Amino acid sequence: MAKITASVYTSHVPAIGAAIDLGKTHEPYWQPLFKGYEFSKHWMQENRPDVIFLVYNDHATAFSLELIPTFAIGCAAEFKPADEGYGPRPVPKVIGHPELASHIAQSVIQDDFDLTIVNRMDVDHGLTVPLSLMCGQPEAWPCPVIPFAVNVVQYPVPSGRRCFMLGQAIRRAVESFDQPLKVQIWGTGGMSHQLQGPRAGLINAEWDNRFLDRLIADPADLAAVPHIEYVREAGSEGIELVMWLIARGAMADVAGGAKPRVAHRFFHVPASNTAVGHLILEN
Repeated sequence: MAKITASVYTSHVPAIGAAIDLGKTHEPYWQPLFKGYEFSKHWMQENRPDVIFLVYNDHATAFSLELIPTFAIGCAAEFKPADEGYGPRPVPKVIGHPELASHIAQSVIQDDFDLTIVNRMDVDHGLTVPLSLMCGQPEAWPCPVIPFAVNVVQYPVPSGRRCFMLGQAIRRAVESFDQPLKVQIWGTGGMSHQLQGPRAGLINAEWDNRFLDRLIADPADLAAVPHIEYVREAGSEGIELVMWLIARGAMADVAGGAKPRVAHRFFHVPASNTAVGHLILEN
């Protein structure tokens, strides 16, 4: 049967993608950030999964204010990089895994979570920047990817508790799949940042690092944090961090297994106007 071997957490700042695409990774401003992902690239080569289940949020590319699903799973065979107004990123197309995606959709919906099934969707920097950070600039991504888009743009957005419970349902779905696949689940977005209003540019490094501590040690308690705390402490876009709880909820210890091993932890400010957090947990 399939199993979740690890969870990966990372910010998905669009400027990071631009720095990679424009060859600026060795510039003094960017070098400290990309140094923090050197271990991750080696780890990824040594722990290559068969499938990545990648939780991210769309930034008004595949979805607009006309139609915003709370949770949407990509079940297509492939997904093209989106044009976000300055042309698609020069990265490989994403190859999907329709069989596992459809199985997860079936299982999770029968587990009382409503998902939107998406059979055609372009994927933006929310998905492609994490892949670039972990995999570099290959001609093809190292494995199939199942995109899982979460609405953290238009309120009401799902609670941390709902996301944490959904991660548990995704783990059950993966483990009931009848092929011996190694699956990684990635949670992306965040950390603290605000893009508009009087608090534009807000970064709260102390709160961010406490979030990482709690995500590792006590995710169930962290899942109870209300939306207002994310907004107050981490800025209006800090709410993206609830997506990390989906990945954390899928780990074995939440279901009574052993605590995960922290393979890597990294935090850096700033990247553009955002705090960057990164964590790798192994089952």
